[in-house]
Amino acid sequence: MILVTGGTGLVGAHLLLHLAENEAAVRSIYRHKKSIEKTKSLFQLYQKEALFTKIEWVKADIIDIPSLEIAFQNITYVYHCAALISYDPNDEDQLRKTNIEGTANIVNFCLAYNVKKLCHVSSIAALGDLKPHETKVTEETEWNPEAPHSDYAISKYGAEMEIWRGQQEGLSVVIVNPGVIFGAGFWGQGSGVFFSAVKKGFPFYTKGSTGYVGVTDVVKIMIQLMKSDITGERFSLIAENLTFKEVIYTIAEKLKAKKPKTEAKPWMLAIAWRLDWFCATFFRAKRRLSKYSANSLCSDDIISNDKIKNALNFEFQSIDSVIQEVADLS
Repeated sequence: MILVTGGTGLVGAHLLLHLAENEAAVRSIYRHKKSIEKTKSLFQLYQKEALFTKIEWVKADIIDIPSLEIAFQNITYVYHCAALISYDPNDEDQLRKTNIEGTANIVNFCLAYNVKKLCHVSSIAALGDLKPHETKVTEETEWNPEAPHSDYAISKYGAEMEIWRGQQEGLSVVIVNPGVIFGAGFWGQGSGVFFSAVKKGFPFYTKGSTGYVGVTDVVKIMIQLMKSDITGERFSLIAENLTFKEVIYTIAEKLKAKKPKTEAKPWMLAIAWRLDWFCATFFRAKRRLSKYSANSLCSDDIISNDKIKNALNFEFQSIDSVIQEVADLS
């Protein structure tokens, strides 16, 4: 039987849909029963609600060891998709507990229950830092602990260290490092905020760039890697490197929404994150823009996808068509 953590999130929910389509025996964990409805809604969106009943749901939390003991009964393969995503510096402790300690728990249970293979969903945030002579970020780019990183990036890097520990102790593992993931069904969270913000008339764009990928490609690659003999490797999952301006303009075009006209220049973002800090500090407002997030909006790092393309002879779906699909299903 297959266990999926994070089955109520974007990647996990789409993974469950694909596994259910292929007659796999699947168990997924959840923390709150209401969150299961998001996954059920995704099945309904694709008119495959009947497949939803094939999933066995178990209430568990990756940081609650007794509940994991129940979830891991008779499990042979594990997809670890669960994680906390936040760029709010106030969430540092929870990020470390969920992403590092939680992953350590999953690794320990995989070892204890003789799981055949573990696929861990990491992030491009956990990739390394370019040196002056380097032009592309690859899976081999060295992590520089002295370079500035968000608490989220540090927690995902720490989670990967737990995966490699598991490998050293005899566990078969693969890691995927997706870029910004676009997919239907989750407008209210994660990358879905791009679509909801643009539809409401988001006024700003930046010329910074990052890597993007469709959730269907992420899921297909994860399944192929788990079925392959590949182990002890990590793969950057990037369909295209695009500027934020290009992506926001494409979303606006597909949604028939107004395109933003104002470029948020670095100096404007520098003021914005300081104002955000001030409001959070003195008025207890939720942080929406950290110093790291502001800087990343101006980053122009290029991320390579050569390794996964060569390993699986994989061709990615264009981001334009991914955005079109999300817009059509919105």
